[in-house]
Amino acid sequence: MHAEVIRDAPGACPICGMDLEPMMGGEEVEDKTMERRMWLGAALTLPLFLMAMTHLFPGARDWHWLHEPWARWLQLALATPVVFGCGWTLFERGLQSLFTTRWNMFTLIMLGVGAAYGFSVVALVAPGIFPESLRAEGPPPLYFEASAVIVVLVLAGQVMEGRARSRTSAAIQALLTLAPPSAVRVADDGDETVVPLEEVKKGDRLRVKPGAKMPVDGVVLEGRSTVDESMITGESVPVSKEAGDEVTAGTVNGHGSLLMQAEKVGEETLLARMVKMVAEARRSRAPIQSVADRVAAWFAPAVVVCAGVTALLWGWWGPEPRLVFALVNALAVLIIACPCALGLATPMSIMVGVGRGAREGVLVRNAEALERLERAEVLVMDKTGTLTQGMPTVTQVLVVGEGTQEAVLRWAASVEQASEHPLAAAVVRAARERGVKLAAPGEVSSQAGRGVRGTLEGRIVRVGKPGWIEVGQLLDEVQVLQKQARTVMLVEVEEQLIGAVAVADPIKPNTAEAIRMLHELGLRLMMVTGDNAPTAEAVARELGIDEVLAGMLPEEKIAVVKRLQKEGRGVVMAGDGINDAPALAQADVGIAMGTGTDVAMESAGVTLVKGDLRGIAKAVRLSRATLRNIRQNLFFAFAYNAIGIPVAAGVLYPLTGTLLSPMLAGLAMSFSSVSVIANALRLRRVVL
Repeated sequence: MHAEVIRDAPGACPICGMDLEPMMGGEEVEDKTMERRMWLGAALTLPLFLMAMTHLFPGARDWHWLHEPWARWLQLALATPVVFGCGWTLFERGLQSLFTTRWNMFTLIMLGVGAAYGFSVVALVAPGIFPESLRAEGPPPLYFEASAVIVVLVLAGQVMEGRARSRTSAAIQALLTLAPPSAVRVADDGDETVVPLEEVKKGDRLRVKPGAKMPVDGVVLEGRSTVDESMITGESVPVSKEAGDEVTAGTVNGHGSLLMQAEKVGEETLLARMVKMVAEARRSRAPIQSVADRVAAWFAPAVVVCAGVTALLWGWWGPEPRLVFALVNALAVLIIACPCALGLATPMSIMVGVGRGAREGVLVRNAEALERLERAEVLVMDKTGTLTQGMPTVTQVLVVGEGTQEAVLRWAASVEQASEHPLAAAVVRAARERGVKLAAPGEVSSQAGRGVRGTLEGRIVRVGKPGWIEVGQLLDEVQVLQKQARTVMLVEVEEQLIGAVAVADPIKPNTAEAIRMLHELGLRLMMVTGDNAPTAEAVARELGIDEVLAGMLPEEKIAVVKRLQKEGRGVVMAGDGINDAPALAQADVGIAMGTGTDVAMESAGVTLVKGDLRGIAKAVRLSRATLRNIRQNLFFAFAYNAIGIPVAAGVLYPLTGTLLSPMLAGLAMSFSSVSVIANALRLRRVVL
């Protein structure tokens, strides 16, 4: 409930009093101890409860031994170890709340149980101090059974709550168990040695046997196999892997043996980053929780006041024996109130929702991003790497004058070697495939959204988009290529155009389906790309995108996002490149493709591990389901307390003549928090 509380050992939260849980999830440390206390308390409470309830049995009026002093003292003997032994942890947390002035559920339990037990002790030891009305039919009544039963019920509720909370950590626990404890390292001479995972270093060659898990992120050097990436990406179909393909830690190798090289180890791996992101998101707080926080801050003191008012009203106007009615109803008010139901409403849903998203390859950075995503109206998308595969290939090389295609590729690829842009990689790859020998450039600088400029063999070379470089006599050819959804890069040497390179970036296979899903969710789709207008418009027409803005520089992308935000629209930005990072940070929610750059992932509120646009639809569905679940929890918590407290105070007595027993109040209180958690757990089955 209070993620800001961090300790280096198990214990209780100083704010709400509940058990702290491991930051990385897992079974609650106190579960077994609490469970033992519950069963011991139940064993002692059962005979105590039967003794107190014998007046309901046939012929009980003739059981005179029940009114003997030793029977009343036996009740004290049975109740004391339950209240101060099994239930001491409840009193300890209640006392802590008084000292810290942070009243919570345990404050109310301590006051209620303490009042019932204290009243009974006084009635047993000094019955003469009570009014005659309480002693008309014998000694004053005892409520040892109420105090003991309430303790046992609260302990039972804590045990059930702990078990339910541990189930909310299932997703992160599954991630933690993905990485194998060891790896098979292959030496230069071919010897294979099993080493602990933490000893694996970047550059190590590792053998992954059939059925084994990938120990780290890396690249396949030899072999061919299929790899099950479902736990990381949510995709159930195994992916073929061969030399040159990337593999991810935690994914499961199929029937073939693979030799891989470690590229990312330890906290650098995608799996480690996923675990960290999910763990941090589980502890984050959503803005919607602020309402419950404000109510919870005043809740316990307000309940104590309500209990006091209830006691005064029953003691003044209630029927005889007034003192008994005043005590019983005040106890019921203290016990039935449950601030934890309010406090748990949001974090439980967030924990389960974030875990559910992780199972589908949708990583949510924090609860605020999840809440903002629910209000999304406009989705702004980059083209390269987002709508398209981000692995463009050179389709044509245009030449000006008497030059050659190899010469154009040599000038362009030599300068582009220093760039990480996918288009640059395509040019370099095409040159090498054609056997073009590249030269080492000097003083290369990247012009964001335009191209690159460098020196080669003493000449100034520029490679970039039309507009930054004059198209000149290639105008007709360039326009035709752009209408065919080709991206054209012009090549200029010493301010003289020598040719152009046309690159095609295929649309991802699932993009069309993703666009349809997003439209069905009511989102307006905009493509904002640095590519030229004809190419961008050709892609948009094919996919059915609502609006296209082409030729946009990074700062212009931010301006588009800001304009939409000023119009009052919830803006989601999806991208994968370094040039997308500023717009991702500016948007209400930034969504990064997991196949993109680390900068984009760090700037985003949501990361799609698979890099599949369908993940955006999953993320939107997840956010809507989670926020709906939170509102259900908050409604239940508010309604439970709004109805339960007046009933416990006795508002139904004038109409029905019935009152709520403190024991039933304790049962209702224990199940209120469990009900909130149970409702949150329904998110594990939501269809994304």
